[in-house]
Amino acid sequence: MRSHPPRFSVFVLALALTGAILSGACGDKTAANGSDGEGDSAEALPAPEGAGRGGVTGMPATPGPGQIGPPADAATAPQFDEDGNPLPGTATPADGVDGTLPADGGAVAAEPTPDDAVAVVRDYYAAINHGQFDQAYALWSDGGRASGQSAQQFAAGFADTTGVSVELLPPGPVDAGAGQRHIEVPVAITATQRDGSQRKYVGAYVLRRSVVDGASDEQRAWRIGSADIREVRP
Repeated sequence: MRSHPPRFSVFVLALALTGAILSGACGDKTAANGSDGEGDSAEALPAPEGAGRGGVTGMPATPGPGQIGPPADAATAPQFDEDGNPLPGTATPADGVDGTLPADGGAVAAEPTPDDAVAVVRDYYAAINHGQFDQAYALWSDGGRASGQSAQQFAAGFADTTGVSVELLPPGPVDAGAGQRHIEVPVAITATQRDGSQRKYVGAYVLRRSVVDGASDEQRAWRIGSADIREVRP
């Protein structure tokens, strides 16, 4: 006669087998999820491309040494220092541009203006008022000889004059002559004599300058060429 195990023992055995199966299944699922049973990740998820080099974009977290931002365009990079001098390795303006010297190294001479002619007459009377007769004499053309007097005769002509005031009127147009330019400067003059009396004059000075090739700086400057001065009677 074959013996059979008690029904209770069979039930317990079946329950144990079922628990083992469920336990194994749960263990496999936990391993797959990387969980140790307490909700903490044992292994990080796959990192996106670029991670570990400063973030997802791959850019560094802080800029390193060197230029920040796009490179400067060489065409717009600074060409001069704070004093306006060209930086080493940069191109300089063409000769004669922006005040630079021409290729031959000579200075660019400015043409004398009508205002320069008026200034000569003003300087002429300023020198007379200061007793600087040699300087006033030199403002006549040809070293003073255009006055028709010697330097001594010129100075003697002011022996009785204690002061001169002059009103300069607007100059006339610049006229062209053979190898020269001339301009007229009208004046009104009041001369004070040693006895306190005053004498008044009106007229004009004609100033000339040379424009021929080879003329000296003195010859190219405005100088008094002649005068037409008349005394005004009371």
